Amino acid sequence: MPEMRYCILQHGDQLQYVEMPSDYAYQLSALNLRLNKEISKLTAAGKPELPLAVAECSQLELLQEGSHIIGGLDYINQLESSFASLNESEYPLIALLTEIRALQAQLEQWYEEEME
Repeated sequence: MPEMRYCILQHGDQLQYVEMPSDYAYQLSALNLRLNKEISKLTAAGKPELPLAVAECSQLELLQEGSHIIGGLDYINQLESSFASLNESEYPLIALLTEIRALQAQLEQWYEEEME
């Protein structure tokens, strides 16, 4: 069984728990922090509201009913979709999308290799 890590993200007063392969959890946290730093520079309407990475851990046991773990690839696919739908003309959105898509490709490859 592959080793997983959990990225804990805060969105308002809600927490999100994203399960990532341990080798990629740091990349998700770093990407999240970068996107949060850069999102204010976007001028397009409908900018996604991003959670903020607050912690990573190796083990996670959820105790609240209604809390659930989001798969890393599902999370990054949703993130890519929300940024790809923006019609940005002022800020080089392509740089942010490139970073998102790079992690997306790495995760897709990781999951393919794990299924073999």
